[in-house]
Amino acid sequence: MSKEESPQVTRRTTRHTSAAVSKTAVEMKASDTNPPTLNDLLYGEEEKPVSLDDVLSTFPGRKIQILELMRILGPLNCPVIPLFIYGDSSTGKTSIILQIFRHLNRPFVYASCLTCYNPRILFESVLNQLLLHRKNDANGYSSAKRCERPSDFVNFLREALVSVTTSLQGNSGKSGSKKSDRRANGNMFYLIFDNLELVREWDKSSTILPFLFNLYDILKMPEVGLIFISSTSPDTYYSSMGYVEPTPLYFPDYSEDDLRQIFMRYQENKKLYSSFLDVVLRPFVRITRRVDELSTAFSQLYKKYCEPLSDPGVVPNEEMKRRLFSNLQPHVASSMNDIFRVSSQPSTEVGATKEAKRKSGTKKSGGSEDIDQLDLHMSTSAKYLLLSAFLASRNPATLDASLFDSTGGSDNRKRKRKPSEKSLEQKEAAEQELLMKGPGTFPLERLLAIFQCITSVAEGSLEEEEEGNDWLGVQDGDDSLMSDVLLQLSSLCNANFIVKGASCPLEGSTRYRSTISEDMALKVARSLKFPLSKYIYRR
Repeated sequence: MSKEESPQVTRRTTRHTSAAVSKTAVEMKASDTNPPTLNDLLYGEEEKPVSLDDVLSTFPGRKIQILELMRILGPLNCPVIPLFIYGDSSTGKTSIILQIFRHLNRPFVYASCLTCYNPRILFESVLNQLLLHRKNDANGYSSAKRCERPSDFVNFLREALVSVTTSLQGNSGKSGSKKSDRRANGNMFYLIFDNLELVREWDKSSTILPFLFNLYDILKMPEVGLIFISSTSPDTYYSSMGYVEPTPLYFPDYSEDDLRQIFMRYQENKKLYSSFLDVVLRPFVRITRRVDELSTAFSQLYKKYCEPLSDPGVVPNEEMKRRLFSNLQPHVASSMNDIFRVSSQPSTEVGATKEAKRKSGTKKSGGSEDIDQLDLHMSTSAKYLLLSAFLASRNPATLDASLFDSTGGSDNRKRKRKPSEKSLEQKEAAEQELLMKGPGTFPLERLLAIFQCITSVAEGSLEEEEEGNDWLGVQDGDDSLMSDVLLQLSSLCNANFIVKGASCPLEGSTRYRSTISEDMALKVARSLKFPLSKYIYRR
């Protein structure tokens, strides 16, 4: 997140969360003579929690996810099954969940697998917070409990949780103290595990991950909730061990409008900064949508943009905007190369690309250049396969018949019974729930079925490609077509356009998931002149 978005650093974040907090601040908190209380398990030190409107206004473009989190956490003292929050880096997952707990004023323990880089440190970090233990010079900076085995962690954790929940029940009927009127709401307690994808790199990841997912069943404490935060989807954590499947909640990348709202907040000269974003936002968004990376790049470029100005509070006119743009333009490309790691093409491919552009002699925009690169490096069948994977991940499987079958999945001669309003509402609610879970996984059979349907819509492009294959001596037939599709699928997986999840224990077959954004899918569709928008489910 950007500096404007980052939550206020409090006592608990100083001790347990970010690695960016200085050592001096940690020592100052450690030397605090005030004895720890249950209020240390709350987020923020303000007497009055923030309102829901404040949370919504802090995170533009995240209203759906925030309201869904509020619904899942439920009212006061409501048990909740484990929650799995996932999405790419810098999409607001951790910041939003912390601000929601600040709004709800509910106690929790936060442990990041980034700073807790092995099982022992992770277990001891959770226990230290639960037991209100502070590492300092008096105790030799040692933990409250030394814990290396999961079995010991479960025993210590259960004892600590029983003590904390008992204290919460005892304080629920008491009024606030004179020092602070703020007290924890309810008797529920939550354990938050962040950066869960890093556990897969640990030596004992094959046992630690199933153990964490089984912790809800092992504890058997309805007043304890578990929240997992990860940058990878739930299908990457499949295992043969049975456990209560967490409720998934997907955080998509920010759109260009959302990023504009994020960077426009807290700007003194909004019109000047808006003119700056008009220049830099769109080209940078094509490379990354991470707020932290964009914030680093924009902070330096904005200084260059304002160099010709003597008064930073001036409202720019069109002539001034052109002058500021001329001053900034030489620095944009170098900033992209300095901030972002963009993989370059081999010299032979670069030469071929330049030669093709030189021969074409047409002027193309940035989006068209991306399409040209796709034309050079991706066959027509691979593009259709990529679109098929995108549709399979984006659309609910229940809509395949209505989207790809002209008869709606049944014979038009048969009389259809008109569905009731209740059934339509239930179907729409189920489809909306699938969209909230983010890009879903799909089996190979569904991918091939969608591929066959959309290629039948545009047979001309594939026929031209088949003629080229005939000239190369490729045999026709279903077997050759199937082998070509499987080869293309393997290539797309190697390029990370499609990721292969673990085999589902119930189905026994490998499932796939598309990783491309809607913008890229639309660019691929435009290069094929395929009407992709007709097949995307929207509310």
